[in-house]
Amino acid sequence: MAVTGPGVESIPTMAEAEGVAQVSAHQVSVHGDSPSQGLHLEDERPLNGENSGLEVKLFAGNANRPLAEAIAQTLGLRLGDALVERFPDGEVRVRIHESVRGADVYLIQPSAPPVNDNLMELLLMADAMRRSSAARINAVIPYFGYARQDKQTQGREPITAKLVADLIERVGVDRVIAVDLHAPQIQGFFNIPVDALSAVRLFAHHLLHHNLTENAVVVSPDAGRAEEARRLSEKLGLPLALLAKRRTGPRETQVTYVIGDVAGKRPLLIDDIISTGGTIRRGVEALLAAGALPEAIVMATHAVLVGPARENLAHPAIRQVVFTDTIPLNPGLGYTILSTAQLLAQAIRHIHTNRSVSALI
Repeated sequence: MAVTGPGVESIPTMAEAEGVAQVSAHQVSVHGDSPSQGLHLEDERPLNGENSGLEVKLFAGNANRPLAEAIAQTLGLRLGDALVERFPDGEVRVRIHESVRGADVYLIQPSAPPVNDNLMELLLMADAMRRSSAARINAVIPYFGYARQDKQTQGREPITAKLVADLIERVGVDRVIAVDLHAPQIQGFFNIPVDALSAVRLFAHHLLHHNLTENAVVVSPDAGRAEEARRLSEKLGLPLALLAKRRTGPRETQVTYVIGDVAGKRPLLIDDIISTGGTIRRGVEALLAAGALPEAIVMATHAVLVGPARENLAHPAIRQVVFTDTIPLNPGLGYTILSTAQLLAQAIRHIHTNRSVSALI
């Protein structure tokens, strides 16, 4: 499949930049959410102004074209003209159809399934930009594939997340922007800046907008997501609970007990990735056994959704499932989809104009 588009346009005046800053991010939701509050783009400085002296250019591969277009629309830019297709034998072919010399380039490409194909597209696009004399190459990777292989769980295993980080650096990427990395230590796998954004504010706004916080408790499905669950509970002013689990096999876990009071409360489960949905289903069943109400809200940033995921998420005690659009998802599946376009666009604006990104993390 070929990806083409017109060249990127700059923003020559402050007045035009202010007009761009008022553009709202597109949000897809089966429940009709409005764009998330508190994520409005600042309009103090023009995107292609004097702060960096570089022109911004956005490019995308095939992994999540709708999200890339939404980010470009939010910034008032167009996606760059590039060809990303396959040779007859399956090899990836990349060709950039416009000059990027001296530009501040942002490559928007999650390494979502098919992970290897999309990762290779990112690497080849970055290499093409480096060989075309781009001044700065920023990889916007909303979903970082291989993130769950961040350590050795048994002997003679690779640490694949570190290998992927090395590959991304080796091809000339100067900075990485990601959303809800599975493990914080992945930032340390890079020797370049990594901006790890969080979708917690998107979920908090959704819950408040739909009045889902009354008599509720925020639940972390495991210790790894406890920090994100704590941040959500503090934003909403709700109590926090934690599910303790142990791994019984390479792909199987068992919930051993519930930490915290969930009796008579609506559980709000927050996770970073839902793959098969087995952990969520077992977590919901453990919460029901502890007296929680059978009206759970399940939230996850990355909808990998393989195998029996649809069946597990159709548990009768799950009232609503909420994902973001870091991985393309069909709205017809009945899940609520929150857009990360404005969050990522705001990060791009801050980075380009040399402002802090920590407020978005």
